[in-house]
Amino acid sequence: MIIDAHAHFVPLSLLEELQDRKSEFPGVEIISKDGGIAFSFGGKPPTRPVSPGLTNLGKRLQWMDENGIERQVVAGWLDMFGNDLPAAEGAAWARIINRHLKEAERQSGGRLVGLAVLPLQDGTLAAEVLQEAHRQGFGGTMIGTQPKGKGGVLDDPSLDPFWKTADALGSVVAIHPVFDAGDDRVKFKGMENAVGRITDTLIAVSRIIYSGHVARYRNARIVVGIGGAALPYVVGRLKRNHSLHPEDMADPAEALSMLWYDTLLHDPAALRFLIDTVGADRVMLGSDMPFPIGDPAPRAILEGLDLGPAEIGSIEGGLAQRLLRL
Repeated sequence: MIIDAHAHFVPLSLLEELQDRKSEFPGVEIISKDGGIAFSFGGKPPTRPVSPGLTNLGKRLQWMDENGIERQVVAGWLDMFGNDLPAAEGAAWARIINRHLKEAERQSGGRLVGLAVLPLQDGTLAAEVLQEAHRQGFGGTMIGTQPKGKGGVLDDPSLDPFWKTADALGSVVAIHPVFDAGDDRVKFKGMENAVGRITDTLIAVSRIIYSGHVARYRNARIVVGIGGAALPYVVGRLKRNHSLHPEDMADPAEALSMLWYDTLLHDPAALRFLIDTVGADRVMLGSDMPFPIGDPAPRAILEGLDLGPAEIGSIEGGLAQRLLRL
């Protein structure tokens, strides 16, 4: 089974329901923009419009067929997770998204596999919604790097109930950067995508490595997209920093061996380095569909890497199947 383990989808039925129920979400303004729908949360600048690539199920299934992909793991769209809404409103918002993601699974004939959205602005509510999601058949969640809005951190003690629940349930927890990386310097010539998403993820995950979250909640299946977001490349510096004060921080080398990664690197040599660092059994296929910075032919990067059939089988689907219990 060939599985693309990193993609995004926004069901059209979700957008229709949100517009019908917009009076129930006073913290959200739904805006017609550039021929599409955008969102403003808490009076902040509006998101990008929801692109047709996020909503068109037929074209998505056609693309999967063309690439020999049987199933695709889809999260929602980070721009509209609503983690800076008031907690109760954010929980209601997440539950609607999750319901439509489940319905999209059914409409796709099971070819789409959803990751739940959580109200990460409140650790207790996030834990509650994650438990509900598992009862509904989700295998895990995708979370943003900066909960509670710009500058938030995943090692915030208020999120401990979420981490404990993810650990107890054995949830997949895919960590994904937010759009502008919380850093205005990258708003230049597409650097939000090319660089900002890497630095944002690197900082967020390095914090939960050093804080001990990765080791403490080792039963949670933490996935670091974008090929590990430079973690394998800087592990030497992380280890050196740890050696200076080992009593104050967890071991980064141990943490890297507990994390999971995708292939979204656009460079076979970089992917080879990732595999050599963490092992082929820790890496799975990822496209980031439908975004332009993603990989339009995600299986092609494996060609010429001198991988054995078992390694290719694991990367192209076996690992995702095991992690999500498909």
